[in-house]
Amino acid sequence: MTRQDFDFYLPEELIAQDPLEDRSGSRLLVLDKITGEIEHRIFKDIIEYLVEGDCLVINNTKVIPARLIGEREGTGAKVEVLLLKRHENDVWEALVKPGKKAKVGSRISFGDGLLVGEVTQIVDEGNRLIKFHYNGIFEEILDQLGQMPLPPYITHQLEDKNRYQTVYAKYEGSAAAPTAGLHFTKELLDEIEKKGITIANVTLHVGLGTFRPVKVDNILEHHMHSEFYHIEQEEADKINNTKKNGGRVICVGTTSCRTVESAADESGFVKPGSGDTEIFIYPGYQFKVLDALITNFHLPESTLIMLVSALVGREPVLHAYETAVKERYRFFSFGDAMFIVAK
Repeated sequence: MTRQDFDFYLPEELIAQDPLEDRSGSRLLVLDKITGEIEHRIFKDIIEYLVEGDCLVINNTKVIPARLIGEREGTGAKVEVLLLKRHENDVWEALVKPGKKAKVGSRISFGDGLLVGEVTQIVDEGNRLIKFHYNGIFEEILDQLGQMPLPPYITHQLEDKNRYQTVYAKYEGSAAAPTAGLHFTKELLDEIEKKGITIANVTLHVGLGTFRPVKVDNILEHHMHSEFYHIEQEEADKINNTKKNGGRVICVGTTSCRTVESAADESGFVKPGSGDTEIFIYPGYQFKVLDALITNFHLPESTLIMLVSALVGREPVLHAYETAVKERYRFFSFGDAMFIVAK
């Protein structure tokens, strides 16, 4: 199986540059994973497909303003740092541009010295470990100096940074938003709960590894970056009780999916706790927990379109994407949504 098997044609003008004013007003392509039948709806119509006894799994991670612009001490050269993963003692793994100049020992000043980072080590794929020095509270300084780390295919300026957060974002740590969740409003979630659908919260801090393109031809040679996840006992119980009672587990986004599949044993029992996951889901994978998936439209040849293909099959997914292009759906982070379910 090659990465080219997951390629598709996407006109550039269909890449959504701005979020819609109404989160739940985006379009929704409903794909029956058994028959391949496609329906075209509005996202708020999702409630019509949910029934009492279902469990909706959401990822309550919060995106941090992880993009920092600074100057290299000594030269004043501009440096861009994207924080990816927090380590102990104010050390972060980060993507640095330009990387060649960020040698071990280099110091980068942000906000006229309000925050100073020192490169301590070069790790996988050229990422840097940076030790930060500051006075005060790191999160407050980051909020003051940092920018939201929008994907490179979004070229417009984001006017309201909360639009790159879900309405249920709680625990800071992500370098990218779990974008399928951006379609939900508090009102829609209230309606869903009133209908008797359980909402379970999990946390997976999204790194850029999930979104990086697959560069090897043979997808089995692709290495996933690890991401931290956490599931509370109460939330695991919600998911396990749903399975026990014959209900459906519906994951909001590939990150929620990867979390529950990583935390489950072979019988599909979700275990509470924390860990790091490098799970790579592609066609042939047998899902242990997930029954249905709410997701956005993903980049060609990405691990995300491979995950979606594992649920419904490569050809039905590519046909659905071809249909979405024809119907002028909006793609990627601020784009429209897809619901893969057995109707």
